[in-house]
Amino acid sequence: MKERIVLAYSGGLDTSVLVHLLTHRHGHEVIACHVDVGEAKDPEALAAKARAAGAVAFEFVQAREEFAEEFCFPALQANALYQGVYPLSAALSRPLIARHLVRAARKHGATAVAHGATGKGNDQVRFELSIHALAPDLRVMAPQRDHNLNRDAAIAYAQEHGIAVGVTRRSPYSIDENLWGRSIEGGVLENPAAEPPEDCFAWTRSVADAPDEPERVRIAFERGRPVRVDDEALSPAELIARVGEIAGRHGVGRIDLMEDRVVGIKSRELYECPAAIALIAAHRDLERFTSLRQTNHLKQILDQHFAELVYDGLWFSELREALQAFNDVVQRTVTGEVTLKFHKGSIRVVGRSSPYGLYDRALSTYDEADRFDHRAAAGLIELSGLPLRLFSRLSGGET
Repeated sequence: MKERIVLAYSGGLDTSVLVHLLTHRHGHEVIACHVDVGEAKDPEALAAKARAAGAVAFEFVQAREEFAEEFCFPALQANALYQGVYPLSAALSRPLIARHLVRAARKHGATAVAHGATGKGNDQVRFELSIHALAPDLRVMAPQRDHNLNRDAAIAYAQEHGIAVGVTRRSPYSIDENLWGRSIEGGVLENPAAEPPEDCFAWTRSVADAPDEPERVRIAFERGRPVRVDDEALSPAELIARVGEIAGRHGVGRIDLMEDRVVGIKSRELYECPAAIALIAAHRDLERFTSLRQTNHLKQILDQHFAELVYDGLWFSELREALQAFNDVVQRTVTGEVTLKFHKGSIRVVGRSSPYGLYDRALSTYDEADRFDHRAAAGLIELSGLPLRLFSRLSGGET
């Protein structure tokens, strides 16, 4: 049955092949929709490539600032790192792309949306759960998954039908880029024991090529969101790009992770996330400086849940929104400046200041400026020890 379909279109191998396949083999009308979240691709070239493959229309959405403000910064406020390592660069972009796929479907009167994710990846889950949450009436198609089209077969199909793509069997990497990070898959990286070759990396220098002199950068936050770099006010997307350029120049942001995918597969994932790694380090430090111990303790647990929800494709869920509401309250005092020091692949917080900083030198110092009542600690220990002494007496004392 012929349908009008909006396809999430990257312009790469898989989605270029899918435009042709859906149009020429299945007879559908395909609207190719590209959402720019920081890849810096040429809209005219993308449109020409999509139409050459058979698309009846092309939608280009400039969403860099939307992505930075509405997705990257909330994840930053949550210090979101999947499995304590991955800043969710690809995962964060999928719900935004899904939002615009739905909008394009409404605009063009489409009855279905489609994506190019495979049956073993995470993106199929993220796209489809997001679309189900936003538009339960739309049918979701996954032609890559349904046809089980592997990379070699896709390359062969593209060559047979004259579809121009920038992937060959000699250069098999699959690349995904946005403001928050860059992911690299395929080729030698599928061997967990193999060291990633330098040609994998584009945003970060090797430690050997990084500057010999360290560089210090001050990042100003307001309510948990970065707003200035070294006193220069920047838009969210501009700020992420600026910090990423600095961190990457010093070799910061390379991630090599044995990752647990949603579908149960253990995979080797390579990422470059210089801006995300640097900003999370700065934000986390400022948050500890301005928040109470109990808040920080609970937030570490909730941050992990936030990261897992995003990774699992549940951005548009009640729980993710509830965690964001918690973060909105906590971030009211996360205002101030953090100084980062970059050097040869390392990043360190070397200073911080805030009008809400809970450090009081008169309480912390051991010199003559000390204003802490040392005798008060005895009462704290006495009360804290009451249940321990009782338990010890009843249980027989020493073990």
